[in-house]
Amino acid sequence: MGSELAATAGYAAEEEMAVSSSAEDGSVDAPFLLRSPSSVSVGGGGGASQKRRRRTASEASLHRVSLPFSNPLSSLPASPSRGASFRREVGHAAAETYLVTRLTLTLLRYLGIGYRWMTKFLALTCYAILLMPGFLQVGYYYFFSTQVRRSIIYGEQARNRLDLHLPRNTDGPKPVVAFVTGGAWIIGYKAWGSLLGKHLAERDIIVACIDYRNFPQGTIGDMVQDASQGISFVCNNIANYGGDPNRVFLIGQSAGSHIAACALLEQVNKECGEGENSDWNVSQLKAYMGISGGYNMLNLIDYFHGRGLYRSIFLGIMEGEQSLQRFSPELTVQHESVRCAVHLLPRIILFHGTGDYSIPSDASKMFADALLRVGAEVDLILYEGKTHTDLFLQGEGRTAARYTEHNPRRRPNRACQGRQRSPSRRLVPEFMLQLARRVSPF
Repeated sequence: MGSELAATAGYAAEEEMAVSSSAEDGSVDAPFLLRSPSSVSVGGGGGASQKRRRRTASEASLHRVSLPFSNPLSSLPASPSRGASFRREVGHAAAETYLVTRLTLTLLRYLGIGYRWMTKFLALTCYAILLMPGFLQVGYYYFFSTQVRRSIIYGEQARNRLDLHLPRNTDGPKPVVAFVTGGAWIIGYKAWGSLLGKHLAERDIIVACIDYRNFPQGTIGDMVQDASQGISFVCNNIANYGGDPNRVFLIGQSAGSHIAACALLEQVNKECGEGENSDWNVSQLKAYMGISGGYNMLNLIDYFHGRGLYRSIFLGIMEGEQSLQRFSPELTVQHESVRCAVHLLPRIILFHGTGDYSIPSDASKMFADALLRVGAEVDLILYEGKTHTDLFLQGEGRTAARYTEHNPRRRPNRACQGRQRSPSRRLVPEFMLQLARRVSPF
């Protein structure tokens, strides 16, 4: 089954890279937070020949799709005709839809068709139908907007691609978000970040949505490795797209919060001499923001089992019970090797809804407590009654990054209550949004 999913991902990669000559065979939810200036290290050169080959591939890809700093929207390759360009975009949209559909069917076959999964699948279908007006608008933006650069290569695997969402305004370097999407470690995909990318691009912020291998194509170690490579690409190459390498923010949502936190702590270990050198440094990040994340896998495994992510599957994702502690950021941060390097961590902001039943808000509370105990700079922001998807669909996920923009120097709090803001324009009518909340399987 893993090879079948890998083959599907390989097919998608070939479709996505039809305009690029270097496609390779892959195997198988205004300014941001301000901090005192930190030195930016441009990642090490010189390592093994394999690393040089990967960097060469990434830079070649960059030169093919990157645009002049002065105006990243001005140098698009000329199309033979408007009709040909439209047909190419429609073909790309069809290929992406085919990929998602095939991955969904493959996943259902892998998980088995039990009563619990059937009811969740039906709930998901109703949920998607109710939100379809919004999905169509965001989908049109994703496939046809000139502000989106899709499937930029950052590594050697078939899923080592990222999407860039660029602002229309090209005056001066822009803040940058490196975003790791959620998906229960199984159905994560870079296109899931399109809504966040669209809204933040409207605020003059560049968003890089990082794709990564999912289970069973890869396990958690592969996901963390992919995310780290994507972060490295963003930190070291974003200036070519008009981004400010001194203002890079790492954001993860749901499973993406966990993956991004693991990548961050793994990088801290490397910089403390616990591992090999890397092409990016923690000092290149201004802040890490986790939205509705889980950070202690030992505590969550039984909870997930009760919610339908069965223990056997979850242990397969996490590389066995012996690896649960290693991939639990709440526990890792208390390890001696990280405790002595806590000063390397950027500011950490955790967001969670108290009505989240997919991952309870206690997960973020306990992670914040662990970070505070070791002296990290952390804020915990709770949204009363909000569910797992509310933070993304109803705006709090987008406003989270602006929460402390007017108070960048305030001291870390144990918890603070999310403020109510005037609602932004809805992509979906309010009554349909409320119905979707009632049937949501998340």
